[in-house]
Amino acid sequence: MKDAETVTFGGSALDRAAEIRGDADALASLRARPDARAAALWRGKPLVADAGDGDGLSLVRLPLDHPMLADARADPILLGREGDGAGLWSVDVSAWSPDGLEGAPLGAFFDPSEQWHPAAPAGARFAELRAVMTRLAPRDAELAATARALFTWHDGHGFCARCGAADAPAMAGWQRSCAACGRHHFPRTDPVVIMLITHGDRVLLGRSPGWPPGMYSLLAGFVEPGETLEAAVRREVREETSVPVGPVSYLASQPWPFPASLMIGCRGEATGTDIAVDPAEIEDALWVGRDRLAGIFAGRDTAITPARPGAIAHFLLWNWLADRLD
Repeated sequence: MKDAETVTFGGSALDRAAEIRGDADALASLRARPDARAAALWRGKPLVADAGDGDGLSLVRLPLDHPMLADARADPILLGREGDGAGLWSVDVSAWSPDGLEGAPLGAFFDPSEQWHPAAPAGARFAELRAVMTRLAPRDAELAATARALFTWHDGHGFCARCGAADAPAMAGWQRSCAACGRHHFPRTDPVVIMLITHGDRVLLGRSPGWPPGMYSLLAGFVEPGETLEAAVRREVREETSVPVGPVSYLASQPWPFPASLMIGCRGEATGTDIAVDPAEIEDALWVGRDRLAGIFAGRDTAITPARPGAIAHFLLWNWLADRLD
């Protein structure tokens, strides 16, 4: 798929500076540069501001001595190098408690609320990444996704999985180490197959309980231990809909930091069309023809709305409609 890396959260060619994560002198030198910056997150929300180009947003980059960073609750994480080698870190300022949180849907699947830190630059606010991901440039989207995924991992891994002792961040935030038993732990990414299943000029869509009314998307599921991607595609589609799948091919991938998955987009050719939904897996599934899908994307269908823009399901379906999968 020629434009595979244009999917949201991918394709910015970020220099992640992995070779210096364990080099204390190199890290100190990078931090001492006057162009070193930090991107702030609050409860998983990046600090963004209007980009000045209409609808676009930019990820705010703060000097490392900015007053807002005094609310950091953990060591900064090195995200990489930008421009002429300037270091960029991310800082979690979730220790800050803004006024007026009562009643805000914090932690919900989609949190539309925005928070304004009193020390933030003019116009800068913390916003739900799902809400702004399509308004960020590719580099900013990749940085925000990386930071969110890493901080989420650190939040859930404060103790060693081998011995139970408290562990601590290491390698500029890309590792946790246990002083008690010596075990090193690394950020977890869960592989998920998401499937564009077609039969002739129709595509298989499904919906899960709890989604917005009328929203249908591609089927998806976690890859199990000892399983190939092709086998996972066939198993998940069979489990959820009873539809048999023959040939499977890879299309594109997307880092998905909700909380930390790698969405692996695949195309599969159905060898049958009868649907029998497993209600424990999904709520509904149906075949949708190309003409109807075009109407769905155009907002002319009263029964079905498409997957959210920015999600790889939206990306794959749009490219299938445009006949740009090869």
